[in-house]
Amino acid sequence: MLEVRIGRSAPSATATARPVAEGWALPGPLLAAAAADGFTGAAGTLCEVFTGQGRVLLVGLGGAAPDEEALRQAGARAAAALAGVAHVALDAHGLSPQAAAGFAAGACLRAWRFDRLRTRHDEDAAKLAAIDLLTDTPDTVEAAWRGASAGVRGALFARDLVAEPGNELTPQDFAARLQALTRHGIAVGILGRAELERQGLGALLAVGQGSVHPPLMAVLRWKGRIKAPPVAFVGKGITFDSGGICIKPAAGMEAMRGDMAGAAAAAGAILALALRHSPTPAIAVLPIAENATGAASYRPGDVLRSFSGKTIEVVDTDAEGRLVLADALAWTARQHKPRAMIDLATLTGSIVTALGHHMAGMFDNDAALAAKVAAAGAAVGEPAWRMPIGEGHRRDLESAIADIRHCLSGRMQPDACHAAAFLREFACGVPWVHLDIAGVASRAEADPLHAVGPTGFGVRLLDRLVAQAFEQG
Repeated sequence: MLEVRIGRSAPSATATARPVAEGWALPGPLLAAAAADGFTGAAGTLCEVFTGQGRVLLVGLGGAAPDEEALRQAGARAAAALAGVAHVALDAHGLSPQAAAGFAAGACLRAWRFDRLRTRHDEDAAKLAAIDLLTDTPDTVEAAWRGASAGVRGALFARDLVAEPGNELTPQDFAARLQALTRHGIAVGILGRAELERQGLGALLAVGQGSVHPPLMAVLRWKGRIKAPPVAFVGKGITFDSGGICIKPAAGMEAMRGDMAGAAAAAGAILALALRHSPTPAIAVLPIAENATGAASYRPGDVLRSFSGKTIEVVDTDAEGRLVLADALAWTARQHKPRAMIDLATLTGSIVTALGHHMAGMFDNDAALAAKVAAAGAAVGEPAWRMPIGEGHRRDLESAIADIRHCLSGRMQPDACHAAAFLREFACGVPWVHLDIAGVASRAEADPLHAVGPTGFGVRLLDRLVAQAFEQG
């Protein structure tokens, strides 16, 4: 993450970005240049000015009372426009502490790049490396930035994980990365294959049995200070998804290294809570496996005995995510009795058909919790749209030989609602929300807050959810 320094001035910065809303006053030199360029502060517009004090980028906010999201997007546009500048100042004079923090957060989110596996960096000889956030109230802005930066760091941690290829992030490699979170006060437990067998997580074990890299389940705990049941995040962690015996088409399969974005987001959210010392107890449960094609792979027609005791008829081995989540949800509900469970998963292509790449699909068994999740997502620019689970969706999953089928037959079934109906069976009555993030976990093209690649969607949503809904005891 970029180094962000907070102060009143930045004499060594080589460029300055200044947010401007419609109707805001500008000093003389900037006003003349803006007028000549036709710049009015309209949302999404930029105006570059060269003055005696150096290079200034004016970033349009839109209406005269810009919200938090407008400031984040302005910071991101500034970072994108000044990507080749090593040291940038963000002029937040006159902004509230929260607005100033949002301005810096947007810049940090947009400036992220995954460079760990590059051996040549000639094209990056100059890139954004440090930010000075300028304000007349550094102490109050510093406090606001501590809260905002926690969510940003958690999101970038998740992005780094999702960007890793499958050969660099096997289930065991994933577990090793998570162990490093202990330095932030997070307790990390790993249930290996023997323990999964002992406890009866048969669905997770089946998904991972075709790989030379055995499955596991990671459990991250943030203790907090409030004496209350934890809030639970459950994330799908398929480190690579070949589809199993129902193998995927070759075209695009390389993107399946990112099929663990839900687990990465859940881990990033726990990190965010720890970094800002949230008083709320929280737990992240991450079922992690590689869905490989091999002699030991599970088969269509198999019947699995899940942790909950329910038997599951397998229809399509490429619908593996709901199987690992079923075990993780039931295990979390029984072992930790959380006051709420939110799961995140890159689960279905049909949710992309329904909602595109604009928002996550949200399913639930508790309208009040769903409303809180939606409000948190709207506040941080990670929107979720509530979708239905109809009685017919559950009826469609009736099995002639087991308690439930995990999906319908046919690869092209539009089954986001069926997947949610299946998962609801394993929430065990705990207030639960399922976020299908298949359309928002990565970007094929850059947008205001994201470069091409993983987005870390869900981290800041969950962090804000806890802050808004669960930190009052």
